[in-house]
Amino acid sequence: QVQLVESGGGLVQAGGSLRLSCAASGRTFSSYAMAWFRQTPGKEREFVAGIRYDSGATYYADSVKGRFTISRDNAKSTVYLQMHSLGPEDTAVYYCAGRWLVATTRANEYGYWGQGTQVTVSS
Repeated sequence: QVQLVESGGGLVQAGGSLRLSCAASGRTFSSYAMAWFRQTPGKEREFVAGIRYDSGATYYADSVKGRFTISRDNAKSTVYLQMHSLGPEDTAVYYCAGRWLVATTRANEYGYWGQGTQVTVSS
């Protein structure tokens, strides 16, 4: 069992940066691939970034490539999403998610979810 708690969201001006954190509880965090998704009202949850259990591979949505970086610290059972050059289109609730070993881009393949953290980018 893995419980996930996101933090770090907030209000930022366009062009600014934020770093989201997702702290996990449970003994097997290091065996889980982690990902960040985001969702806006009326839309499906959208894949943002993913990282393999051992940080051996990372994946990004085209819309965030070059601006966002996913990383993890297995010793701290935490995954991060560093976001730069934010724009209003990045406004959403951001969720972290976990699944065994390998990250995928499909939300329905993740069994563990945090409660979400709101990111609002003002223009």
